[in-house]
Amino acid sequence: MLRDIRAAVLLSLALLSPVLGAGSAAAQPAGPGFPGAPNIPGGDYGVSMRSAADLALPDQYQRDELFFRWPAGRTLGSISAIAMDRDGRSVWVAERCGGQSHCIGNHVDPVVKFDADGKVVRQFGADMIVYPHGIFIDHENNVWVADLQSNVDRPAPRPGQPAAAVAGLKPNGAQVLKFSPEGKLLLTLGTPGVYGNDTTHLSQPSAVLVTRAGTIFVADAHDSEPSNHRIVKYDRTGKFIKSWDACGSAPAPGANKIDCAHALAMDSQGRLFVANRGSNRIEIFDQEGNLLDEWYQFGKPSGLAIDADDRLYAVDTQSGVRESNAFVRGMHVGSARTGAVTSFTPDPLGNPAPWFPLRGTTGSEGVTVGQDGTVYTSQVTPPGMVRYLPKPD
Repeated sequence: MLRDIRAAVLLSLALLSPVLGAGSAAAQPAGPGFPGAPNIPGGDYGVSMRSAADLALPDQYQRDELFFRWPAGRTLGSISAIAMDRDGRSVWVAERCGGQSHCIGNHVDPVVKFDADGKVVRQFGADMIVYPHGIFIDHENNVWVADLQSNVDRPAPRPGQPAAAVAGLKPNGAQVLKFSPEGKLLLTLGTPGVYGNDTTHLSQPSAVLVTRAGTIFVADAHDSEPSNHRIVKYDRTGKFIKSWDACGSAPAPGANKIDCAHALAMDSQGRLFVANRGSNRIEIFDQEGNLLDEWYQFGKPSGLAIDADDRLYAVDTQSGVRESNAFVRGMHVGSARTGAVTSFTPDPLGNPAPWFPLRGTTGSEGVTVGQDGTVYTSQVTPPGMVRYLPKPD
């Protein structure tokens, strides 16, 4: 029943996209091309500057909105955190407890595991996580969650959202948590509920990644204050090693250093890929923080994944008529080795027009890929999870 209702809602929203005017994918005119270089003058390019090369990309995936079966009687909330189990077939998510912004006061398990058939097989984490944003499954199948916000130092509520009550709460959040596959808490990074930018604090941690050797990288840089703009490196025990600026080269004119590390991925060479959503690009670092490259051809990346064959998947939730870039929302797929883009799957809602903003974000924010090439994405607005199957040749 819930699956049928959600599918009907998503379908009805998708049917609206042709009437969204210049903001819809169908209405994108070809422009003179986007050179893929930083600091381009001329103001807001909107969507009319989408390059001929990007327009010509094939869509190699078919969308399946009915694969995941959400627990009966539980409200589906926003999900930016999605990751593949080490079996290559099961999927983990960290969900915001039925809401869009936090789990405060909602005593449900935000960490949920689905089996290869889309059925829930495990849940844990109730009252331990404030604002799940990123999730990573390490080589021992431990579950790492980036808990973005504090439950006591609350940001101003979004329009239409009530402020969270903080009286009497035990400080929590603004941390990274490591769980066993069964849900036992094994390690925490950061100081519960307290923001900072030193060796023992985090502020708006959005993503975490752990190498096979156990080195831990945290993207400590989301898009609301107080926010850092750094990558933090720890050893396998959680001991601080170093941190560096996540934003790469200087931001474009008028931009600031915020939201420049929204997601993390690593290729077969051990290079760290960072989704610099704030400046419409991907930063590539070595594991000591040296900037190796910057790629502008994958849109305004919110989520990243790299598979065993070094295919790079980048999902874009913020391109649109209000953004100074040349893309529409959706998923770009290409090579992590060369940067060549080979496929683009548009968001079914297109780019929201100013009169239909969808809270400023829509579509897939998290992305992961199975061993058979099936792609799974998670959504913040409208909340949901989607399976993308490769189209037959």
